[in-house]
Amino acid sequence: MSYAPTLDQRTTQAAHRALGGAASGGGRLRRILPFIGPAVVASVAYVDPGNFATNIQAGAQHGYTLLWVVLCANLAAILVQGLSAKLGIATGRNLPELIRERFPRKLVWFYWVQAEIVAMMTDLAEFLGAALALHLLFGLTMGGAVLAAFVIVMGILMLERKGFRPMELLVAALAGVIALGYGLQLALSHPALLPILKGALTPGFGGSADAMYLAVGILGATVMPHVIYLHSSLTQRRIQVSVERRALLMRFAWKDVILALGLAGLINLAMLVVAAATFHQKGLPASDLSEAYRTLTPILGAGAATVFALTLLASGISSSVVGTMAGQVVMQGLVGFTIPLWVRRLLTSLPAVIVVMLGIDPTRTLVFSQVVLSFGIPFALVPLLLFTSNHALMGNLVNRPVLRRLGWGVTVLIIGLNALLLWKLAG
Repeated sequence: MSYAPTLDQRTTQAAHRALGGAASGGGRLRRILPFIGPAVVASVAYVDPGNFATNIQAGAQHGYTLLWVVLCANLAAILVQGLSAKLGIATGRNLPELIRERFPRKLVWFYWVQAEIVAMMTDLAEFLGAALALHLLFGLTMGGAVLAAFVIVMGILMLERKGFRPMELLVAALAGVIALGYGLQLALSHPALLPILKGALTPGFGGSADAMYLAVGILGATVMPHVIYLHSSLTQRRIQVSVERRALLMRFAWKDVILALGLAGLINLAMLVVAAATFHQKGLPASDLSEAYRTLTPILGAGAATVFALTLLASGISSSVVGTMAGQVVMQGLVGFTIPLWVRRLLTSLPAVIVVMLGIDPTRTLVFSQVVLSFGIPFALVPLLLFTSNHALMGNLVNRPVLRRLGWGVTVLIIGLNALLLWKLAG
């Protein structure tokens, strides 16, 4: 199954009218609506259970200290997803396909292996998060919750048979649940403004190796490598336009990215702020998501705890759908074949099943999986920057010098932070 979705005929016609400046009766919002979707789907991965685990632990244990990491990681994510969308629009191919076409065969197989490891870590976090939410909400055993999560995700993936737009709308609705849930929790927690500004604008780890570990986890949870691969697939053949109109189409794509990823960034900031204001400032423990759920009840009321579990469920389910799609894109692009969705979903669910069977702490596992993801980011970023800076490949959408510098700067910083963590752990 290929995830290079095209729009239905009616939406495609509306998109072409918008590109031609002929939209009528709906103003600017109506013109941009046909282009909203790819970045919304990608943004779900930026508010997945891995983000819950890293942001909440960071806020509960270190207050607002790591807020700057969340802010910088989300700004980097906007840049990276914009470049991924541009690659699909300019070339009509996705990042894994171009890696297979242009890299040596042995390197391509290496890329596939590391990408599948990254996908497995991603699915582990998403599946565990959904199962944990079902456990908290309905009292299911973790084993039963894993099975229920599998069934729900497969049901949503079947919507793809009705066209890609229904799936986009459902994923967007789940993202809306997460946004509303954290907006409510933010209002209930009454955080102080000055500590927030200090945490967001003052880089540092407070001299703590644990804070650095969580910072790398936040980075991995935010600049998700599998979604870098996916986004180029979501835009590659979505709307067929002439070469002359690709620059205009890209302007709409940037609006989609900024809107969707900007909202995801605000949710991530809210997660850490709520944890800092609710747990850290009151000296209360929240070493894992279950403890955070139980502690919220006496502080903010039973309703807040339920909202927390519902947002975690929406996050786990929606990001599991996106993760499965990304896995298919990576496999099809890099090695030229796919497996049935239910088989991929079953295989990538196994690590979560093993964690549950062995009784391993789900939250610690979530954080560890996000740290692993951080080490997978450069493998996606380097070819993305090489391809989007290639004029022969990109034409008039080739990266301008400022984008090239920003992109390579982000890549060097990520590699440097990963190396610094390894050095700290080794010492």
